[in-house]
Amino acid sequence: MGNVGHMDLTHRVSVPPPEPFFQAMKASVKEMFFPDDPFRRFKGQSARRRAVLAFQYVFPIMEWAPTYTKEFLKSDLIAGITIASLAIPQGISYAKLTNLPPIYGLYSSFVPPLIYAIMGSSRDVAIGTVAVASLLMASMLGKEVSAAAQPGLYIHLAFTSTFFAGVFMAALGFLRLGFIVDFLSHATIVGFMAGAATVVSLQQLKGMLGLQHFTNETDLLDVLRSVFSQSHNWRWQSAVFGCFILIFLLLSRHISKKRPRFFWISAMAPLISVILGTLLSYLTHSDKHGIQVIGSLKRGVNPPSVSELTFSTQYLGLTVKTGIMTGIVALAEGMAVGRSFAMFKNYQIDGNKEMIAFGMMNIVGSCTSCYITTAPFSRSAVNFNAGCKTATSNIVMATAVMVTLLLLTPLFYYTPLVVLSAIITAAMLGLIDYKAAIHLWKVDKADFIVCIVAFLGVVLRSVEVGLIIAVAISVLRLVLFIARPRTSVLGKITDSVGIYRSVSQYPTATRIPGILVLQIDSPMYFANAGYLRERILRWMDEEEDRLKASEEDTLQYVILDMTAVGGIDTSGISLLQETRRNMERRGLKLALANPGTDVMVKLVKSEFVDSLGQEWIFLTVEEAVDACKFMFHTYKSDIPNLTTMDIIDAQANV
Repeated sequence: MGNVGHMDLTHRVSVPPPEPFFQAMKASVKEMFFPDDPFRRFKGQSARRRAVLAFQYVFPIMEWAPTYTKEFLKSDLIAGITIASLAIPQGISYAKLTNLPPIYGLYSSFVPPLIYAIMGSSRDVAIGTVAVASLLMASMLGKEVSAAAQPGLYIHLAFTSTFFAGVFMAALGFLRLGFIVDFLSHATIVGFMAGAATVVSLQQLKGMLGLQHFTNETDLLDVLRSVFSQSHNWRWQSAVFGCFILIFLLLSRHISKKRPRFFWISAMAPLISVILGTLLSYLTHSDKHGIQVIGSLKRGVNPPSVSELTFSTQYLGLTVKTGIMTGIVALAEGMAVGRSFAMFKNYQIDGNKEMIAFGMMNIVGSCTSCYITTAPFSRSAVNFNAGCKTATSNIVMATAVMVTLLLLTPLFYYTPLVVLSAIITAAMLGLIDYKAAIHLWKVDKADFIVCIVAFLGVVLRSVEVGLIIAVAISVLRLVLFIARPRTSVLGKITDSVGIYRSVSQYPTATRIPGILVLQIDSPMYFANAGYLRERILRWMDEEEDRLKASEEDTLQYVILDMTAVGGIDTSGISLLQETRRNMERRGLKLALANPGTDVMVKLVKSEFVDSLGQEWIFLTVEEAVDACKFMFHTYKSDIPNLTTMDIIDAQANV
């Protein structure tokens, strides 16, 4: 196919038969919202079988439960008990971070995991509260309602925000809009999570130093100002105790990283810290020496909270905004964790089903005294390393939490708050992924800048501002990629058969005298049509200047390699029409190489092919170059006025 002399019109770029508008629209919508084709399992099935499959699709537990084995149960029991040892102290700690009574952390580790075990599609994630979403909720609600002055109202708003977060998550899943979460790039997530972890860690200075009063703001300056303005109230006993616990937690994590088979050391360390701290506090009566303790916790499982949801107009905007913001953070972390562990075990999870599961567990949770939950990385990593086989490990964990709620809550009375602060700090330090930031700097400086901007937005302003900045930067980068696509000049690789590559990437690639070959690396849409028009003209001017300086043949042809142009709209077609007219005024001729199906259909419908001439559309760059080279030497004096028969005759005589 590289020799033009062997071509005829039957080897031209094919134009597919016209497709009815509604059929094409249906195919586009299906590909956008149902790329995984979830309905393929229902094809050719009886009505009863379809009902069973639909039930299994909504409740994945019905799919794997019939094949559940004793070996699976043994593994899930070990994993569930292990993550329960981490969930209990973390749940209590993160509830304090949200400015909620500690008992709500245990409530949130009981009901949501049960809902996820029924509706979730991941085998490895462990459900519970997370620090970043907890801090974000505390920050947003605390700006309008004080948890200390109005504790009842604050709790009601936390439940209502969780309800709206669940509705937001479930709506994304039902509407098949899971791709929205993908707008958060890896660089923005690294920066945002590091910034949030930094802020959370700094806020734990309140507990570490035994301070009674602390700022509700989350930015670095306010936190440090609050800490150092109360230096006369620092409790050295609390600081020493907290540092000891923190060192113990960090050392246990280091051991688990160096020896993965000892993962349980890191998993058990928070619970051991709570037990030892509680015993020491009880024996020494530390609450009388400046070390604050949790105090009494209510015994019993989650009380219903449907009647406590607040939909009054005064706070509706606040709870909706808080729900959406915390929902985005929870979804981003939960989806990333689920996909990561699914990749490790080589199975697929349904992103939209995951969102529905996350949404439903938060909706039900908001009605049972729970606040925002998702799949925390630390707990899921422990679950994975403990050898879990199915979501049954979440059921085991929830059962252990239930036993704690029913029988063991009085034992937490003497648990020092400084222990909870140390647990949170240790967990947050693991989220500051400086190695990822260094990797971004080495690989992509632009991504590194995005990461740093997201980090500074959280640290210097607030968590919600940082999240908005992270999303805005992700969208801005996407817009810039579309609006400023890459174009490059192609040359032929020496001693190759029809291989053309960028001359900037391959300096030895040979430019073709009198012919400019340009590659466009994106669809041609309204967002980039103006830029591409100017860039193509600039390439032509630069090529003519280069040819004049080197006293080579003048420029006669411009070939656009359309291989990477996946789509085109009317603005893109206008771009090609204006470019062709401009070239003809300059005595140049335009040729296209390998336009795709969608592009070719629209070029035909717009009559651009008729105005250009189908003989100027080629299968490959090599064929276009061969035809242009022959025509340049044969019809050099009258290039723009070549007729169709001239082109065909020229091709036949190459």
